[in-house]
Amino acid sequence: MLATISNLFKIPDLKKRLLFTILMIVIVRLGSHIPLPGIDKEAMANLFTQGGIFSFFDLFAGGALSRFSIFALGIMPYINASIIMSLLQSVVPILEQWSKEGEEGRNKITNITRYFTVVLAVIQAFGISVWLKSLGVLIISGFSYQLLLIITLTAGTCFLMWLGEQITDFGIGNGISIIIFTGIIARIPGDFIQTVKLVQLGEIGIVSFISLLIIFVLVIGGVIAIQQGQRRIPVQYAKRVIGRRMYGGQGTHIPLRVNQAGVIPIIFASAILMFPATIGQFFQNINFLKVVSDALSPGKPLYLLFYTILIIVFTFFYSAITFNPANLADNMKKYGGFIPGIRPGINTTHYIDHIMTRVTLSGAIFLAVIAILPNILIRVTGITTFSFGGTSILIMVGVALETIQQIESHLLMRHYEGFIKK
Repeated sequence: MLATISNLFKIPDLKKRLLFTILMIVIVRLGSHIPLPGIDKEAMANLFTQGGIFSFFDLFAGGALSRFSIFALGIMPYINASIIMSLLQSVVPILEQWSKEGEEGRNKITNITRYFTVVLAVIQAFGISVWLKSLGVLIISGFSYQLLLIITLTAGTCFLMWLGEQITDFGIGNGISIIIFTGIIARIPGDFIQTVKLVQLGEIGIVSFISLLIIFVLVIGGVIAIQQGQRRIPVQYAKRVIGRRMYGGQGTHIPLRVNQAGVIPIIFASAILMFPATIGQFFQNINFLKVVSDALSPGKPLYLLFYTILIIVFTFFYSAITFNPANLADNMKKYGGFIPGIRPGINTTHYIDHIMTRVTLSGAIFLAVIAILPNILIRVTGITTFSFGGTSILIMVGVALETIQQIESHLLMRHYEGFIKK
């Protein structure tokens, strides 16, 4: 392990990417501690001790919302914009056409997503400013100050979006996922210390605390198993004579991941459920919206039900976008490949699609169970000082695994090139 870590800084390109990623993470954390003026800090902190949807939102913002910093909105407006654009691609013909045009089409969709992020950020910033004003948290009043808050919060989200893209292009891992991962993991030490203090004071039972820690460890192990799990479909390539050489004749396999969509379904499901609850929190004077906000608060039965359904739906949706059995079957047929016992062509497509559906379903159900299990256990044990649950664990483990795999690919690539040179 120590040798592997030392190798990370022996490869110039990988070293540069790692240091760049660390620098971007430091900037994100510094920005989350730069507060905006005109806020009653004590009153703002009391709002988040009550829990609810904004405490859950603050988790993804890395504590920036409770401190009301320049990054208070976090990266969620961009996540919401990405979700909506992904859904529109299967409905709007022009977007569907752009998605099939390669790099140029994807750049067009990315630009629209950025503009849409700005629109959503302005709406959320306006809602937060109105909400804080109604609660008397704002020390400074007036239209100019409220406009300043909206501009600053929107600019903070745009800057985070830009940092995420820079990490993706010049660093290690997916930039947006890294930012969310950093925000979640930054709160763990403080929550753990606070819980230990309550255990020492006798307010939390030692048995409940140890049981919760054991469950978290088991959940992390389960997430790793699912993230790494594969269903391998055997493929045989027929022998072909091209010129004076013979090709094919060897066997290989198609690795179908149990969780083909990674952490995307968890992030999408969380973002969608947070949106109506946030709107309801802003306009509590409207009874219907207040009921919706209370019903969709994290940990409530209706929230857990919709959360489970959305995770399963988005797992299938994202897997369908990223994996096309028809194209795979056509490519296999083109190069003389076939699955033993299955006719090439349409039969192979149906066979792969059937297996992929079953594998995706089992992975989606397992992800949903892991996502809601910690929330249920927290309600049963009564330990509420941990501000993260199944969602946070899934995101942290998933992002960590994806980042480690990227680092490992850089190492293997470098070692492979060195071996060829010798």
